Amino acid sequence: MPVPGAERTAAAPGTTPGRLRRLLPGPAPGANGAALYRRWWLPWLWTAPAIGCAVVFGVFPFLNTLLLSFTDAKPLGGAAGFVGLDNYTRMLGDSDFWRATRNSVLYALIVVPLMVLLPLMLAVLVEKNLPGIGFFRSAFYTPVLASSVVVGLSWQWLLADDGLVNTWLRKAHLIRSAIPFLSDSWLILLCAMGLTLWKGLGWYMVFYLAALGNVPKELHEAAAMDGAGAVRRFWHITVPGVRQAMMLVGTLTGIGSLRVFTEIYMLGSSTGGPGGADRTLPFYIRDVGLDPLTGNAGYGSAVSVALFALTLGLTLLAQRLTKEDEA
Repeated sequence: MPVPGAERTAAAPGTTPGRLRRLLPGPAPGANGAALYRRWWLPWLWTAPAIGCAVVFGVFPFLNTLLLSFTDAKPLGGAAGFVGLDNYTRMLGDSDFWRATRNSVLYALIVVPLMVLLPLMLAVLVEKNLPGIGFFRSAFYTPVLASSVVVGLSWQWLLADDGLVNTWLRKAHLIRSAIPFLSDSWLILLCAMGLTLWKGLGWYMVFYLAALGNVPKELHEAAAMDGAGAVRRFWHITVPGVRQAMMLVGTLTGIGSLRVFTEIYMLGSSTGGPGGADRTLPFYIRDVGLDPLTGNAGYGSAVSVALFALTLGLTLLAQRLTKEDEA
């Protein structure tokens, strides 16, 4: 009776079965069961849709942006001429580009540390199984579910000159004139950071709740018996126990901070604050690269490449810090 797959393993004289197994695609040595009849291309077939999506929506746009950065292409199409490094030379001497870079970096430097610590402290507070704690967990997570546009409109109403915050402060006789939350460039940037923090606290709180479940309770009990207070237990047991989650949150928050757009647009209007003073790099890319009348897609692509390099540098730095922490 012929053995299934015997023709596949037939070897030329002098060829050992082990060598043939290494030469021909197929299951690994020692495979049994269904793996004996599995074709070598079957795993690639299952991953083909994901690979195709990554190529179409990730690799191709990136390569196209990189190519456009060496041209003077227009947003609405048309003939594009090769300009070499002119776009990058222009970018290095563009004061608006450096101001947008400053805003993006400053945004990340302030938001990332707060977003790493505040959700952790919130997770510690809601971790305990107390009566009604589920309500507070849901309340803290609710901003995550709301649309960024809706949240931005709500903050506009709160922070306007005649909004709830200024009205309450005047009635409490704490201020005489309205605080220009939405007209002062620095206040707009700080309010946008507050909006980012408020909307992201609940999301990263869930990350930390999952990480806190892996911290042994025995360590807290032993430290408490030795006289360690809640603050010391937090810094010496909780923080080291969730350090990997903190690195992940820091990386994700840093990338998101460099890509912030909606918060600035909603609070600083379509100009990005007075005179465009609060524009971040994504905001600046929209202005210089996508305007149908005055935009230059080639220059906008060069700024996009610079944003990618900045984001990549932050990611590599986070990975290096993670490896040093593991070592």
